[in-house]
Amino acid sequence: MIARRLGYRVALIERGRHPRFAIGESASPLAGVIIEQLADRYDLPRLRPLSAFGTWQRTYPNVVCGLKRGFTYFKHETERRYETAPDRSNQLLVAASPNDELSDTHWLRSDVDHFLVREAIALGVEYLDEVTLDSVEWHADNSATLTGMRHGATVRVRAAFVVDASGPRGFLSRTLGIDERGFDGYPQTQALYSHFVDVARCDQMPDFAADGIPPYPIDDAALHHVFDGGWMWVLRFGNGVTSAGIAVTESLANELRLADGEPAWRRFLARYPSIAAQFADAKPIREFTWMPRVSYRAAQAVGDGWAMLPSAAAFIDPLFSTGIPLTLLGIERLARVRLKPDTTSYCEATLDEAGHTARFIAGCYAAFPRFDAFTAYSMFYFAAASFSEMQRRLSPEHVSGGFLRAADAGYASSLQELSPAVCAPGSDYFDRIAQVVAPINVAGLCNPELHNWYPVDLDDTVRAAHKLELTPEQVRAALEFANVASTPHVSRNRRDQPADARRGTPVSGPPSPAGVGGAG
Repeated sequence: MIARRLGYRVALIERGRHPRFAIGESASPLAGVIIEQLADRYDLPRLRPLSAFGTWQRTYPNVVCGLKRGFTYFKHETERRYETAPDRSNQLLVAASPNDELSDTHWLRSDVDHFLVREAIALGVEYLDEVTLDSVEWHADNSATLTGMRHGATVRVRAAFVVDASGPRGFLSRTLGIDERGFDGYPQTQALYSHFVDVARCDQMPDFAADGIPPYPIDDAALHHVFDGGWMWVLRFGNGVTSAGIAVTESLANELRLADGEPAWRRFLARYPSIAAQFADAKPIREFTWMPRVSYRAAQAVGDGWAMLPSAAAFIDPLFSTGIPLTLLGIERLARVRLKPDTTSYCEATLDEAGHTARFIAGCYAAFPRFDAFTAYSMFYFAAASFSEMQRRLSPEHVSGGFLRAADAGYASSLQELSPAVCAPGSDYFDRIAQVVAPINVAGLCNPELHNWYPVDLDDTVRAAHKLELTPEQVRAALEFANVASTPHVSRNRRDQPADARRGTPVSGPPSPAGVGGAG
């Protein structure tokens, strides 16, 4: 769509047929603000409502998404029911929005991708689906001819520039023989996932009850069950479907015999009683997908006449929902240079950010056995993500640092040096990380008095105005101009507002003092 707005004739070639299943479903506040900015910059007003839950629901109620108010983590022990620790040391809740209206979303990709394809066609994109591409021939002017088959007939497309968005180990990687270059020090991981109905909500289960009112309904989030050797995602969509899957180290995958599919899923549930209880009545609505290798990085992301989107150049792990914002950043970079990228800068930015993110995720896997180390190390992500989003919203002229501060040498070095994959966290570990992230901590993170529950609070951002090179008055005015401080909480008649069955404590309530961003 951006290429059309830039004046190009565009062909979109699809191997399958929409609507179709796809993974990579959870967005973030950073993704939301990039969507807003791309929509405004390239005159794509019909895309802008996808930036937040409230506008999405009002504008496109039939394009299914889910409410993502934050990031929820529970640490599980093998063969033991989960029970909230008195100090909440075995859970982490980080809010990403002050209310439902401004919330992030989970994307039911079959709906969202189909919607985007229709939008592209409406803008004049020539769309060919059910095409199997076989080869690419490059010409002296760096243009290309793509050749394949569609419904038994030969298809040839001549293109001045080729953008590969076909995913890891995709078309150009195979056709050009581009080497795969893994991530140093990154664990080999496998994944198993499906879509389900009738998955119970944790806030309706006594196992997950806690004193006090959490910063958001705990299931309206990217919900993670963490355990030694891996983690599980639970993402709810508004149509009653839940995406769930596990990503685990190779040793645990071999123990579970993940290649078996559904029997392996049952073996996993048998290890963790509270997760099993959540899925006791759940039914998969599609076959299980097994990924024998999750992470991937190509040796090259761009060449004369072609470029891979970040989603095709590298993939790390679904943890922390990094895929959609990384790809949007790649789209933004290609668009700024009118799809004629400088080979060195685009390739370096794409692969450097992937490598930096992989180092962070590797540290998280190493920290899973010690959840206190994981909660501390996660602050590298939440501080960088919230700072980046706020910087883009409030002082876009000062945007810097790249994804997860990959271009900030000091931050990147500290993230690597303090990784649980390379160091043993000591008693001062939390304080050391708090000190590193302090210059960009605009969301009230690293506060031990909050006991791992981090709401969104406008005052945190106002107090941190100088970190954004703004005054408190400028921040307050900007947030009010964006209608953040006065946006009402969206009340909905839904199942997620019962009283806590064990303690009689409401599990949802009025939002924390309104702010924006929080974490992404």
